[in-house]
Amino acid sequence: MSIFGKVYDRKQTRSVKWDMLQEVFQSNDVLPMWVADMDFKAPEEVNQALIERAKHGIYGYTTIDNDVSSSIVNWLQRRHDWKIDPSWLSYSPGVVNSLHMAVQAFTEPGDKVLIQTPVYTPFYNIIKELDREMVKNPLIYKDQYYTIDFDDLEKKLASGVKAFIFCSPHNPVGRVWNKDELQKIADLCLQYNVMIFSDEIHADLIFPEEKHIPIATLSEEISKNTITCMAPSKTFNLAGLDASYVITSDKVNRQKLDKAFHRQGFHNMLNTMGNTALEAAYQHGEAWLDELVQVLEQHAHYVREMFESHAPELKVVRSEGTYLLWVDCSALELNKQELKKFMVEQARVGLNAGQDYGTEGEAFMRINIACPKTTLEEGIKRIISAVQAR
Repeated sequence: MSIFGKVYDRKQTRSVKWDMLQEVFQSNDVLPMWVADMDFKAPEEVNQALIERAKHGIYGYTTIDNDVSSSIVNWLQRRHDWKIDPSWLSYSPGVVNSLHMAVQAFTEPGDKVLIQTPVYTPFYNIIKELDREMVKNPLIYKDQYYTIDFDDLEKKLASGVKAFIFCSPHNPVGRVWNKDELQKIADLCLQYNVMIFSDEIHADLIFPEEKHIPIATLSEEISKNTITCMAPSKTFNLAGLDASYVITSDKVNRQKLDKAFHRQGFHNMLNTMGNTALEAAYQHGEAWLDELVQVLEQHAHYVREMFESHAPELKVVRSEGTYLLWVDCSALELNKQELKKFMVEQARVGLNAGQDYGTEGEAFMRINIACPKTTLEEGIKRIISAVQAR
């Protein structure tokens, strides 16, 4: 059996995904396929590194040394052809924290911040909580695929937008933006003096025929206009260890960002176990990741084929990466409340409701396919049976 085929009991481990079903879905009788973590064990080298560190038994303040920063530098070079200087790195508990700090560092209350909808829910929350004005550039949806409306994007950027929170690869629609798309975005942001805050947390989870291009790699000028947020958390299922980093090539911008972190009490540190896991994952996790990506691609094909054959009302948006599938349920002709209720009460699956990603997502559901095949098969069978029974 593949290391990704084994089923682990995650209940009563304080798992958000498995132990909060009653709070989230008002039912414990659902199969959780929602929040973005995986039902797979981290690479064995990571687990062993954590065990060895725990054996020491002392968990004092932990520094980030050259071994840790070098593991990031080497990873980015190998996986993304991106040569960075270690001095460009800042550290944070998570990408969402970093985006909060970037918005505070480079914009003021009332400033316009742009997002491309439907998009990851915290993007909305950051803008609202920090009293910025939200500007939406809705993606174009056609034939189960999303593209960028560049005419609308330019119009919105020209309206006085100060920053663009960019999702690359995109959550939830699964797009891996190509070089032409990235270049157009970057050029428009330079033209209208708009900073790019690029959330690239899913950068490693790319299907084999695609390639993730960090937008900051397009040119030195674009790099200086970009704050890139990355982490091993989605890649290696380490979200609970609070370890991420920010890449800022421009020294002045980096100082401004670090100052924003310091004002909130963050001082360029990672917790002891996050530090250990990050280094071990980037040094030893490559073979594990390559197998994972193959499994995820197979799972995506399975879901698409099953729905096409047995529940054609459900259209799987063509995904190029991530372990999250965006499913068009509009043919069911249910409103957003009815759709959410149908999946919980009739299908008995716990999915992310598309409405949480903006009004453009109200007829959609997001499915997490990062689970053993037997779990996936059970979840998809439940959904198909419920659709057929309508």
